[in-house]
Formats: sequence, C-alpha cells, structure tokens
Amino acid sequence: MNPAVETQLRSQLAQRRNRLETTIAEVGQQKDLVDLLHEVDRALEKMTKGTYGSCETCHESIEEERILADPLCRNCLDHLTEQERKALESDLDLAYQIQAGLLPKKDLPVQGWGIAHHYTPAGPVSGDYYDLIVSPHEPGSVYFLIGDVSGKGVAASILMAHLHAIFRSLVSMKLPVNQLVAHANRLFCEGTMSAQYATLVCGKATESGQIELCNAGHCPPLLRRSRGVKRIESTGLPVGLFMHSEYDVTRMTVEKGDTLLLYTDGLTEARNPSGEEYGEERLVSLLDRDGGHAPQDLLTACLKDLSDFRSTAPRADDLTILALRCE
Repeated sequence: MNPAVETQLRSQLAQRRNRLETTIAEVGQQKDLVDLLHEVDRALEKMTKGTYGSCETCHESIEEERILADPLCRNCLDHLTEQERKALESDLDLAYQIQAGLLPKKDLPVQGWGIAHHYTPAGPVSGDYYDLIVSPHEPGSVYFLIGDVSGKGVAASILMAHLHAIFRSLVSMKLPVNQLVAHANRLFCEGTMSAQYATLVCGKATESGQIELCNAGHCPPLLRRSRGVKRIESTGLPVGLFMHSEYDVTRMTVEKGDTLLLYTDGLTEARNPSGEEYGEERLVSLLDRDGGHAPQDLLTACLKDLSDFRSTAPRADDLTILALRCE
C-alpha cells in the first residue's frame, strides 16, 4: 500500500477510535459502539503487524479504492458476503446517479459554437472529468474542461467531483485559464493526498473565435482547420503534484468551420484483440477526413471507427470526447 495512503488511514482510524471512546464514555457500553471500537482496534493492530489491507479470505491485497472508501473493510471484491455485495451495489448505483448529475447538458446553447460531447465510463463510476460552463461575465463565452483523475472506481469519482466543484467555484473570478488552473492546482493539492493527481485541459472560447488553452499534462488537443490538423502540445504538470506549479496559456484565433477535439486516453490507448493501440495517428487521420462535419456527426464517426478497431476487445478505460466547432 502507498505509504501516504496508509498514513492518512492510520490517522483516520485513530481519530475514529478517540471519538468512539468519548461517545461510549458518555452513553455507556452500547453493543454496536463497542463492536465498532473493536473493529477499529483490529484494523490498527493489522497496521502494526503489516497485514492491513489484505483480504481475510484469500490474503490478496484489497482494492485501494475500497479501503479509501471504508478503512474497516476486510475482504476483497471477490470475497464479499451477500450483505456486503448488496450494500456495495446500492452505493455504486447512488454514486453513478450523483456523478451523472454533474455532467454538462447535451443541449447547452453557446453563441458561435457547435458543441458535442460523449462520455462512457468503463464501470459504474468514472475518473474522467469534463465540463462546459458559460462565462458568468461574458454570456458569449464558454469554459470547457476535460481531464482524467488518477486511480479507478469510487475513489477516482470522488476526486472528479472535487475537481468539478473547484472549477465551478473559480470561473467567477474572471482569470486567464492558466491562472485558473494554477488556483485549482493549489486547492486540489490542499484537499487530496500527495499520491493523487489529475491531468486536464482547461480552455475558454469566445463568440468571436478566440480560444485560450491551458494543458496540465493531458492528451494534446487537436485543432482541425481546412489545411490540416494541428497538435497542441502539453505545457504543464498534472494538477495535484506540486502546490506552486505554474502554467502557460496558448492563445489562438479560429475561423468558421475549424474544430477543436479534446479527449481522454481511453480513446487513443484503446486496444484491439491483437493488443495494438488505437493511437493518435489514427485519430488525426479521422479528424482530417471527418472534422468538417457537425460536431455530433464527427463524434459518431469517431465512435464507429473506434468500435471497428476494437472489434471484440473489451473496453478497459473510461472514454470521454469533446468537440467544439466554430460556426
């Protein structure tokens, strides 16, 4: 287990133990409280012995996201009791509904831009992040974000919700996008453990065709013009790594018919049955061929090409694609 994760969990368990002891002293030896205190003591003892995080049935490591969500869990997903399995399914269903509620609306009207987006989680919840926010100061401008949080499952989805809240609160500050990302990075560092980070692109598009882009270690956006496709390189570190990271901004002017495509690595790193990756080169070719179409038609073509490429290979990662076309 990651040392930073274990340190955080040890602190959480110690705090929980102190609260339980205080409560028991006030209300008496109630069985449920005493049993819970014994569970906490058992977990702390396992940490001392070096066996914490091992499944009591198969002795393999318990999934880290499960331990983060419940530091007292004792079995891996393959060895849950029926009661635990039903409780987990209920929690995942609720998490899915909450996360789905954070996604931007499909028909968000933005003057001067055609926008389409696609999102498919690999499981019930996802670590992919994207958002569209109409500027509160400039109704004709829109902020767009796409990112990928480290980790999988519920733990990653919680971090995704954290990022969503951070950026939603910061856009009212009317900052250039690189300063927006720098502020978000500091808040993300303060609210997460050192091992947790996210890659992302934050951009702003105006009604007149001006675009600002800031890339924090994410897949490079692709700009399709009539004369070809341009790769917009990454210029910064992922958020969450260093508190005082600084970020650059890329500014450009686009013309009517130009399309900006953003995506997560669930697209370019998807594999076919032979183990080959879909890759950026294939995506560039598709964008060069079909990028002149309406954004939704472009995404439809992209998803069909990906499906044809993957064939019978299972999807291994979350997939998010965002297309903006100047109109």
